[in-house]
Amino acid sequence: FVLAEGLASPEDIDAGMKLGCNQPIGPLALADMIGLDVCLAVMEVYLKEFGDSKYRACPLLKEMVAAGRLGRKSGRGVYTY
Repeated sequence: FVLAEGLASPEDIDAGMKLGCNQPIGPLALADMIGLDVCLAVMEVYLKEFGDSKYRACPLLKEMVAAGRLGRKSGRGVYTY
């Protein structure tokens, strides 16, 4: 939601998680690698099975997938490849 609300750029979000949490890759770059469609599908299954709203997908993710922005495999996701 930080990205959707325009509070930070994808680069800043990924850099913050890499530097602040010592992750080898930022969450948005990782989502692009996995595939945004795959991430959305997993979240939908988790929401259905566990019923916990923390698994509700951000509308921006749904919009990106609907627009064909699936990540590396389509050449564009959060980032452009």
